[in-house]
Amino acid sequence: MSRDYCLSRFQTLRRPTREVRVGSVGVGGSNPLRLQSMTTSDTENVAATLNQCIKLAEAGCEIIRITAPNKAAAAALKDIHREFRAAGFSQPLVADIHFLPVAAMEAVEHVEKVRVNPGNYADKKKFAVHEYTDAAYAEELERLHQAFSPLVLRAKALGRCLRIGTNHGSLSDRIMNRFGDTPMGMVESALEFIRIAESHGFKDLILSMKASNPKVMVEAYRLAVARMEELHMDYPLHLGVTEAGEGEDARIKSAIGIGALLADGLGDTLRVSLTEDPWYEIPVCRELAQRAEKSWELYPQKIARPADAVDPFSYTRRATETISLSSQCSAGDNAPPRVIVRSRQPLARWEAVAKELLEAHQLQREARAEGLLVRLTHASEIPALQSLRKALGPTLPSLWVETDLTAAEFPFVGTGSRLVVVKNFSSETTAEVAAWVQACQQHQTILAVDLDGPTLEKLAETLRPLQPGQLIITSSQPQKDTHAIGTYRELVRVLQKHALPAPLWLRATYANATLLDAGFQSRLLEASVFAGSLLIDGYGDFLSCETPTTAAKSLTLSYDILQGARTRQTKTEYVACPSCGRTLFDIQSTTLKIKERTGHLKSVTIAVMGCIVNGPGEMADADFGYVGGAPGKINLYVGKTPVKFNIPQAEAVERLVDLIKEKGKWVDA
Repeated sequence: MSRDYCLSRFQTLRRPTREVRVGSVGVGGSNPLRLQSMTTSDTENVAATLNQCIKLAEAGCEIIRITAPNKAAAAALKDIHREFRAAGFSQPLVADIHFLPVAAMEAVEHVEKVRVNPGNYADKKKFAVHEYTDAAYAEELERLHQAFSPLVLRAKALGRCLRIGTNHGSLSDRIMNRFGDTPMGMVESALEFIRIAESHGFKDLILSMKASNPKVMVEAYRLAVARMEELHMDYPLHLGVTEAGEGEDARIKSAIGIGALLADGLGDTLRVSLTEDPWYEIPVCRELAQRAEKSWELYPQKIARPADAVDPFSYTRRATETISLSSQCSAGDNAPPRVIVRSRQPLARWEAVAKELLEAHQLQREARAEGLLVRLTHASEIPALQSLRKALGPTLPSLWVETDLTAAEFPFVGTGSRLVVVKNFSSETTAEVAAWVQACQQHQTILAVDLDGPTLEKLAETLRPLQPGQLIITSSQPQKDTHAIGTYRELVRVLQKHALPAPLWLRATYANATLLDAGFQSRLLEASVFAGSLLIDGYGDFLSCETPTTAAKSLTLSYDILQGARTRQTKTEYVACPSCGRTLFDIQSTTLKIKERTGHLKSVTIAVMGCIVNGPGEMADADFGYVGGAPGKINLYVGKTPVKFNIPQAEAVERLVDLIKEKGKWVDA
């Protein structure tokens, strides 16, 4: 399969698609990115659902989705739609369908768009383990054709559109047995339905490839685009990370997955799935969309560049040399990405610098800085640097010193944390680079070189004499005609060309940022898109988030991004659905209760699912699951296996704790 899933991995060039009309709203083509959300009320409660639709519309939601789990709920869409229009709102409504074609056939009469899940629209979940012969598989596809065709034909007659919404958590047995629980399985699941629609001349389709794991989600969308290119398809994409959870963690996880695709020019409409009231999703959607649309304006045409080495459809971490920071802390190779925190205080106030870092550590259980970045500007600051290095030595593996001094002036001597010298070089500084290389060799000091790809190309051979484990590559400013993500991809390409396996330090700096405002959410989303995109590529051995104003914020954000990108886990991981009309309990309050009881479990992943629709699949990465089984009743899972059934909701959180203890995963807070 071609690796060209996007027009450029170095610039944000929008993927061209056909326009699909969702009522009065155009998706794809030359339209802006469209913002979506979903109601959480019982659909049959027309007044409550209408109220949520109005509140979403007033918040700026452009397409509103409503679950229709049965025919009665689908029929209620008629009154909801009529009263929504009577209230003066024009936003199109979308019916969300799982399992029941009869509900879809009712819903398509009343709303502008119907979303179907190809994993369960015409399939019952038996999870039987057997191999399909080609003949048996063909029979299944014919059965699928008979089940889906009536909806396609009715949508065509009424001028509706359809979303083929694949979920990683709910693939059919047929797909699971042939392709497994994989991104390729997700893509093939959607293609089965697209082929049926196209057989009837119907192309008003939008695709989505959602997963709770951003790595899986990004790979699936990339694969979908590559397969569509092979098949000469140009359908728009709806982007989303499903079951992201709530709070900052959910925003980070969503920004990583959605932002990585938007940066590559993929995506035409998006939803941020939060376990919060749905109108809180819209500001996050809007900021991600505005970032992408701003990037479209920066790159009017493609600049040809050689490809970097990544396989975009299969995660593999880039192989590097090992960097030893201390006897207990190494980076690169198979070590987890290490977190560097930048101090904005002057070195002259070194006691305050040390205090700020130690206070940040006190706020964390497991998230500690593995390096502190300071700036050494004048020789007069050398005594303060040496005092800081000695004071932090027992608790800090490395001290990173960004300096304007020459190699002859720099204080290599002293005790305490291991030194990493950070130097910015241009292509005209070969002699200076050689002097620093010689000095770092002599003093067994690590050199972190700050440059762009073209400069690295000119200086690569000058840097080669550094011993293995003494060289780190970074860039604090994007090179000309690339975005910040593309700058690092270009660095990797040059490193590979010159066979330099130096580790990569990802710096989320002000210079690298596309901040839309000064608020923390903008900084959080920006850092998540930048660092998360590269981590999903398998790039990055160090991370520093340098836009937050305090060391504690920087430390927390860095670790949360690493966890959101599934590259390092330092706290409990939660997979929590955003709730909808199918949800069988108050998922927001329940998620908070579960967090209160289990938030100290560093290496445990817990899924909180409102119903069974996506539960078992999205819990593929979870150790334990808390799933609505019936009104007021909870089923508990270990992995994808249900082990406790119909537990009264009032007892279920404590029964979950008991199950965690039973399986040996519990530790006291």
